[in-house]
Amino acid sequence: MRSSLLSLLAGTAALAIAASAAQAADLPSRAAPAPIIAAVPVFTWTGFYVGVNAGYGWNTNDNHRYYDPLLGYYGGGGSNGGFVGGAQIGYNYQVGQFVLGLETDLQYADIGGGNQNYYFGGYYRDKNNGNWFGTVRARAGVAFDRALIYVTGGFAYGDIANGASAAYYPGLAYYYGSDNGTSTGWVLGAGVEYAFTNNLTAKVEGLYVNLDTKNNYYGYYGDRNNAEFGVIRAGLNYKFSSY
Repeated sequence: MRSSLLSLLAGTAALAIAASAAQAADLPSRAAPAPIIAAVPVFTWTGFYVGVNAGYGWNTNDNHRYYDPLLGYYGGGGSNGGFVGGAQIGYNYQVGQFVLGLETDLQYADIGGGNQNYYFGGYYRDKNNGNWFGTVRARAGVAFDRALIYVTGGFAYGDIANGASAAYYPGLAYYYGSDNGTSTGWVLGAGVEYAFTNNLTAKVEGLYVNLDTKNNYYGYYGDRNNAEFGVIRAGLNYKFSSY
């Protein structure tokens, strides 16, 4: 009888173990959750930006000649170069690899032309103090991820001195002077820009500016030259996020 009791207990235990295993097999598996991978935003040039710039500019009109048959007057102009710096604001829009934009800037420019004037053995020299200009330009370029190569051009305005002089001869009294007011013209250029972060970009560009200056002549013949100058500058922009 004792053997029968042991057999019964062993059978009962075996049935309980089998039932527990079957129930455990029916329970859902508890695997670790799949990792969440956030998509990295793709950089775009689209958006508004503001920035500052600094560089070097030089006056390219270095020949001014004036002649009066009566006075025997001749003048030769010089060209000057110096610091150029200012600020810019603009907007870019990117479609595929192509980037279109509009930018305006205002610059201080320590450049200008002076004249050397001779008349009957006398000498007089003067230099204008016009020292600023601004532009409103379209930009068009091709982006290679964070690098942008572009051309630019548009409207220019400002007061960049082209030189002035005055002379007086007893009994004849003539005068020459150049217009120091705001002049208008055009600008062309090109550059390269690189985005170090999604918001901070740096650029290097060159511009050629032509302003239509107007000169006044009294009592003698004179030629006329526009204020023409080149600019090489580096700039730093903060681009507002467009995501």
